[in-house]
Amino acid sequence: MTLCILHSRARVGIHAPAVTVEVHLSGGLPALSMVGLPELAVKESKDRVRGALLNGRFRFPDGRLTINLAPADLPKEGGRFDLPIALGILGASGQIPAETLGRYEFIGELALSGELRPVTGVLPAAVAARDAERELILPHENAAEAALVSGLSLRPAGHLLEVCEHLNGTSLLSGFIAADSIRIEPDYPDLAEVRGQEHAKRALEIAASGGHSLLLLGPPGTGKSMLANRLPGLLPAMTEDEALETAAIRSVSDRAAFDPARWRERPFRAPHHTASAVALVGGGSNPRPGEISLAHQGVLFLDELPEFDRKVLEVLREPLESGHIDISRAARQARFPARFQLIAAMNPCPCGYLGDSSGRCRCTIEQIGRYRGRISGPLLDRIDMHVEVPRLDVSQLGGPLPMGTETTASVRARVIAARNRQLTRAGKPNHALTPSEIDRDCVLDHAGRQLMEQALTRLALSARAYHRILKVARTIADLQGADAIDTAHLSEAIGYRRLDRGAAGAK
Repeated sequence: MTLCILHSRARVGIHAPAVTVEVHLSGGLPALSMVGLPELAVKESKDRVRGALLNGRFRFPDGRLTINLAPADLPKEGGRFDLPIALGILGASGQIPAETLGRYEFIGELALSGELRPVTGVLPAAVAARDAERELILPHENAAEAALVSGLSLRPAGHLLEVCEHLNGTSLLSGFIAADSIRIEPDYPDLAEVRGQEHAKRALEIAASGGHSLLLLGPPGTGKSMLANRLPGLLPAMTEDEALETAAIRSVSDRAAFDPARWRERPFRAPHHTASAVALVGGGSNPRPGEISLAHQGVLFLDELPEFDRKVLEVLREPLESGHIDISRAARQARFPARFQLIAAMNPCPCGYLGDSSGRCRCTIEQIGRYRGRISGPLLDRIDMHVEVPRLDVSQLGGPLPMGTETTASVRARVIAARNRQLTRAGKPNHALTPSEIDRDCVLDHAGRQLMEQALTRLALSARAYHRILKVARTIADLQGADAIDTAHLSEAIGYRRLDRGAAGAK
């Protein structure tokens, strides 16, 4: 009787829990049994492994093979365990030295020819292998992704025979070093391409500085989508840990192709208004991340906000506050990070031309109220800033850019300076301040308190809206390098609560 033990990784959310692959070979009639809660694709691995071993001119052992994937209560899925199972069989039958296997972790799907095929969700496994201080052997196609993890000893292979030759010491696998191409700086569209809309650009700068959510309100074709697309370029660069966490989400997702060359790029997700709640927040029988998690550390843009199903929009309320989403199913639970910056856009009325100088809008107060009523008060209350984006004059659309037009680089420099002040003061962006931190960092003088009292009374603001105004005012003060919030900062912040004035006031 012979026992061979190897190490691999499962996939649960964006985590990669350890899986011990135990292969036991004993006497008796030839048989192969697999235990440890394997799903169908894992159960089928015995046929892939048998074909790969025979085509590689290995001997498939006679006797009873028992393969245990521990821990037993952790569901195992996919073809990622093919390689460790095959090596375990070879180790248990004495065809490769079993004593060398403990220093490695193995991941990879096998073709019947013995070739290694790529699997999804490699990045979390690479992080876990580094933390466990083991070398990782995996398919060539996954190497660039795993190489994003600094400090990882990585050995990619293209065939089962190459792995066996390495373990036998006859031909060692080469280590893998990330190419310079995956370390390039992200390339974002320039803010200077947006004509006019200085008020909206100012709001975008404030939103980027403090991480605030923003609703753009205006007729069709005024630049709302262009403004939203330029927000990622204004945000400070992600730290390595933030970039790895964001890349890990894309790595485990079946809906977002992972490109290692763009791992430092802040995500920009713009789901269509027909998206379901599961598409937006994630889910499925085997939980997968949704759009809000794919937008983690980046921007979630919801165009035509009232056209989204109201029940779909309501699921945003909790992750907007908590920064994560918990998905529970009968057999599985998963938590995905969802600290995204929400940017939404909508028309001011059903026809889209309320307040337009052409006077073409014929919507009634009731129609406008029903249209805006598709967005619930609690969700609207959680959006920090509501900004109008009016139609441009024809003279602003053509010709050379006016002198003094600011580029993304110039605005981003101010954003980074303001964000650094926030991190020095509170260790977090202003949008994430707790009520006690607001009391500490957003102190108002007598004139400011009077102004806020008037705003609360006239606009019937909630306590949440009150706190959000203070946080936006704090960001405006940070952009100007001011230590305290004055009435000018507060007045500007109040001015960004456009929809608190109601549809009637807009008409």
